[in-house]
Amino acid sequence: MLRLLGLLLVIWLAVSILGAVIEGLFWLAVLGLLLFAGTAMLGWTGRDRKSLPPNR
Repeated sequence: MLRLLGLLLVIWLAVSILGAVIEGLFWLAVLGLLLFAGTAMLGWTGRDRKSLPPNR
């Protein structure tokens, strides 16, 4: 689960940077930042160890 959240954070960050670099795609940067923030909040609030399976 944490790997998936980490992967999503990297993808959203890349989309944000791509939107900021390519002129005219400012909406892509905003969308990427919003998704990054949402995923980070999900990861932060979902850190309840009881709901996560034990590491093997």
